[in-house]
Amino acid sequence: MAEQVKSYKTYDEQVDLLLRRGMLIEDRAVAAKTLARVNYYRLSGYWYPFRVQREDGRADDFYPDTRFDDVVALYEFDAKLRGATFEALMPIELAIRTLLGHELGRVDPSAHLDPTLLGPVARRGDAHAKWLRRYNESFRRSREDFVAHHKKKYGGQVPVWAAVELLDWGSLSRLFDFAPRRVQEAVADACLLRAPQLGSWLKVLNVVRNTCAHHGRLFNRVHAITPKLPVPGVHDDLDSADADWNRTFGQLTLIQYLLDRLEVGSTGLLPAVVKTYPDVRVIPISHMGAPPRWQETGRLWRGDKPPGVGA
Repeated sequence: MAEQVKSYKTYDEQVDLLLRRGMLIEDRAVAAKTLARVNYYRLSGYWYPFRVQREDGRADDFYPDTRFDDVVALYEFDAKLRGATFEALMPIELAIRTLLGHELGRVDPSAHLDPTLLGPVARRGDAHAKWLRRYNESFRRSREDFVAHHKKKYGGQVPVWAAVELLDWGSLSRLFDFAPRRVQEAVADACLLRAPQLGSWLKVLNVVRNTCAHHGRLFNRVHAITPKLPVPGVHDDLDSADADWNRTFGQLTLIQYLLDRLEVGSTGLLPAVVKTYPDVRVIPISHMGAPPRWQETGRLWRGDKPPGVGA
């Protein structure tokens, strides 16, 4: 039989509960104010690694010397990391939109609307029809000036190089999947990647972006999708990164690479934030998937320019 819903607890009672479970709290008034600002269950994701590991799972009790201040420091670092990651992804998204719209425009101004003008993925099942319904809904609800202009002058026919501006990252990634292979390769070539690699990166980074947009925990997340990488020896920047590609540092390395290759945004933003990782003995920076000397793992994390690119 299912248990009844948990009983309500005031912020002071939440502090008492943490104290009983062994968390060190230097100032209970400050802790109560923090819990009034940050939901108890949001913070619980950050103190989860501090809970004692047993054979049958995590206990409620904390390891000795677990400090509330350390939990808050990790939470605040993660908030900064999400903000910086979201900011770093924006110019990449805009660049991929532009490249994909431009290359599909070579095929036909309305290529996005007609699966016969796209690749085999667009003609398989009802995937393109579902995508098109979502696109049409975005078009219908848009208040953008360029949409109003095309409705008035062209009967609502928006060419693909303008239509991409209505796509979120997920729809953009799907349109890349639908594109003819020559279009995919042209876009990927701008990143010095092959089409299957860029396609997988777009899916990976869509998850990262959504995590940031919905205030999810990012710093120690284990990501379900592994990005496809060039074979060793093709890109020294990626070979030297020494990253765990299923963890956040590895996926941030993809962002660093794309910023660098597309020459957009700032490659100094993410390193500046990662550098502020708090000194928490139980949860070292390796929980991000970063090596101990992560700033020395390669040019991408030092923010150096690639050979042949000016300052």
